[in-house]
Amino acid sequence: MKAEMEISRDLFEKASFEDRDAEKIKRPSIKYWPDVWRRLKQNKLAMTGLILIILMCIMAVVGTHINGYKYYEQNLNLINIHPNSDHWFGTDELGRDLFTRVWYGARYSLIIGILAAAIDFVIGVLYGGIAGMATRRVDGIMMRIAEVIYSIPYLLIVILLSVVFSTAGAGTSMFVLIFAMTLTDWVPMAILVRGQVLQLKESEYSLASESLGASKGWILKNHIIPNTLGPILVNITLTIPRAIFAEATLSFLGLGLQAPKSSLGTLANDGLAGLAVGNAYQILIPAIFISLIMFAFNVLGDGLRDALDPRLRK
Repeated sequence: MKAEMEISRDLFEKASFEDRDAEKIKRPSIKYWPDVWRRLKQNKLAMTGLILIILMCIMAVVGTHINGYKYYEQNLNLINIHPNSDHWFGTDELGRDLFTRVWYGARYSLIIGILAAAIDFVIGVLYGGIAGMATRRVDGIMMRIAEVIYSIPYLLIVILLSVVFSTAGAGTSMFVLIFAMTLTDWVPMAILVRGQVLQLKESEYSLASESLGASKGWILKNHIIPNTLGPILVNITLTIPRAIFAEATLSFLGLGLQAPKSSLGTLANDGLAGLAVGNAYQILIPAIFISLIMFAFNVLGDGLRDALDPRLRK
């Protein structure tokens, strides 16, 4: 039998504080949305777009009151004055201050874009969610209906509605423009949501909820839609500039808001006449602001897409 080993102090080593903390978790756990915000803040271009959007929204509210001129105030003694210390963006062919009118037009353009995106979101999520959770036959019928609706050009709808409302003496209002654009523009959102629903309804947690007796509506509301918010938010940030550009295009063609109301597209249309007589600022300034708004929303959408992608998480 082997001799018992004698235990002495030499067989032991004093543990250091570094060894005691060797297996300690250094980084605290971060939830999904705070981590998305952290990664979004690291994207300088996306944050630039977000800051631009915030500034545009603030100026659209307070910008019309800064220099004391009204958007409808005409002064025939101040016609076509180039930008100066009194009129920072100059005046138009009726002597109206362009600084005030640009921010007034930005207000309407942003309202139209945001409302159009909100309506697209509501209709698209409901329609796409129902189609994705329904049977294959119902899903096929709903998608064919959506494709037929999407094939109708919104420009044709706006023209028809403008003619109808003009005949009735109402003209083309903001709500007519929003209705015409959202009548067909909700289809891409519905297709996106349907694709996400078809993928997620076969996931383990959805099947587990269904096996426990949960209804399809409950699963859609509590499991599937919350997990599709990432792609939906990205789509919304890209829908807003698309709606603003569509409104600007319609206003530039003379199918937009009726005077004295104006949007950035209406201002660009009004400034087109001044281009031939050396007043290019009347069309360049609204065009620059349209470009800035579209740039801001697009880079923010790209940044959100990268921040919401779990494959890019570090």
